[in-house]
Amino acid sequence: MSAYGFAHLRARRPHADILEYLERIQDTLDPFHGHFVIHGPPAEIAEGSWPGSMVLIEFPDLDTARAWYRSPAYQAIIRLRTDHIDGDLLLIEGVGPNYDPRERAAKLRAQAAAE
Repeated sequence: MSAYGFAHLRARRPHADILEYLERIQDTLDPFHGHFVIHGPPAEIAEGSWPGSMVLIEFPDLDTARAWYRSPAYQAIIRLRTDHIDGDLLLIEGVGPNYDPRERAAKLRAQAAAE
């Protein structure tokens, strides 16, 4: 099942290190079959507010996403980003193609009834 690296980036400060990070990150992703799905375009805010931008990188599975994040190649460049951009990064498993939110609702109802 696909997994994702999701970043919510705030308070970006332009810096030469950020450009270097952008130039080097794809080489860290390629061995792990990671690719950008979203990379910080302006978002249309339909509800609420969203300070900052988002990045979404897809991986074949959660173990591969973890391996990329912990890889020496990525760890060698991470400070280029974190020293100049405040944000959060999550590694999260996606849902399968047959995901049905009604099944989740049924499980939540059963849990609530058992409490």
